[in-house]
Amino acid sequence: MNTHRRHLLAAAGASLFAPLAAFAQGFPTKPLRIVVPFGAGGVADLTARAVGQKLGEQLGQSVVIENKPGAGGASAGDTVARAPADGYTLLLMSNGTAVSEGLFTKLPFDARKDFAPISLLGTFEIGIVVPDNSRFKNLGELLAFAKANPGKLNVATIAIGSTQNLAAELFKSTAGLDFQVVPFNGTPAVINALRGGQVDAAVEIMAPLKGQFASNALRPLATFGDERAFDMKSVPTLAEVAGPAFKGFDVASWNALAAPKGTPADVINKLSAELQKALASADLKNKLADQGVQARSSTPDQLAKLLDSEIKRWSGVIERAKIPKQ
Repeated sequence: MNTHRRHLLAAAGASLFAPLAAFAQGFPTKPLRIVVPFGAGGVADLTARAVGQKLGEQLGQSVVIENKPGAGGASAGDTVARAPADGYTLLLMSNGTAVSEGLFTKLPFDARKDFAPISLLGTFEIGIVVPDNSRFKNLGELLAFAKANPGKLNVATIAIGSTQNLAAELFKSTAGLDFQVVPFNGTPAVINALRGGQVDAAVEIMAPLKGQFASNALRPLATFGDERAFDMKSVPTLAEVAGPAFKGFDVASWNALAAPKGTPADVINKLSAELQKALASADLKNKLADQGVQARSSTPDQLAKLLDSEIKRWSGVIERAKIPKQ
């Protein structure tokens, strides 16, 4: 992991806080709510539920998960931005939050101004995969074909403007290649297109594909971080295979928690400290690892810097790929 991202994404268990002078007295006295901008059953939802359960145990209060899926996280973000700034209603942020800032002409909130960052929760890998019977035995062969046959390689992703779609566009521009990025309406459709031979490869989050790898239906060629994935050590990174252009290339999905702007600093600090403790615990780390998520905590300031850097990065990708604003 490069120095810049090491600074932004503090490893779980690191000592992040000096002793706090004062916590919010009596907080919490009632259940907390985490609003998730995705449907039930996905990586973000499962992460929120696992973290919420552990956080609730530590705080002595239940943590309720409320799923509010919708374009750009607009419904979930608006719900939290309008909630009382008391620490009881929290937003599950993601790299999708950063993408939306560059993709949508207007959102009912400003990700940088309307929320108080609390802590990172975890990161999960994005990579490029092919059918197990693909003619491409490794990433080098795929890159060589794409270079020799401009426009003929078809790479699937989920919807235009998704993190996976933009990661494919960033991969394409960084490699200086001409290939077709083909959007589908969800991961199951991407899997079907791969297995049916309609596309040559796909850029996708690795966690939902683990069963496909285990059954030898799909095969990962590379991951997009600048270190090998903690749970896929045999799979190289882009930088290892694709050369100097990918030095420092570091793309991963992430989840985090934030509260409404104006939430008292001592409440934010208490929640952040409790999340640091939770994410350092072996049981939560193992539970997240089973979902393909590497537990990571951060300070509120580190999360704010991560959000700023991700908004800048993905806004640039959207502009270069000429993706129309929605």
